[in-house]
Amino acid sequence: MPHTTALDEATAMIEKAWGRPIEELEPVATRRPCDDPLLRSAMHIRSALIVSGTATAAHQDRLHALTWPGYTPGFYDMDRITSSAATLRVRQAETQIALRAISYVIEAREATAPADRPPAARRAQAAVARSAHAPHALNQVPDPAVPAPVTGPPTPAAGPHR
Repeated sequence: MPHTTALDEATAMIEKAWGRPIEELEPVATRRPCDDPLLRSAMHIRSALIVSGTATAAHQDRLHALTWPGYTPGFYDMDRITSSAATLRVRQAETQIALRAISYVIEAREATAPADRPPAARRAQAAVARSAHAPHALNQVPDPAVPAPVTGPPTPAAGPHR
């Protein structure tokens, strides 16, 4: 079973979110000014993931070379093993952070995507929902929505008419 790398996972997330292959998205993301700044951010994070993945592989190879089976490392190798292991852990953490950052960019894109209704209708619905849940102050009667009708004939106004 092939091992999927963090770069493969990031590529799949970006392709799924934008609905196009990464080869089509790369030129769009490098255009200045970019039509889609969130795509540009995701592609920048992906390129940082490429660098981090290369460094991770190098540290893994170094660690494997220092700790091959049947070999008892010398005292002088302990510092190199510890250093390589610590650096490898840092690179792996950077990889996980980059994947999480790409998922946050995708979530932001989905949150800003227009829904079925125009933004004004969504704002109006949100305002109505907020006003329905707004608590009234104690001893305060809410204003009536429609004023009471006046019963009786209108009275003449005092003063001269023009």
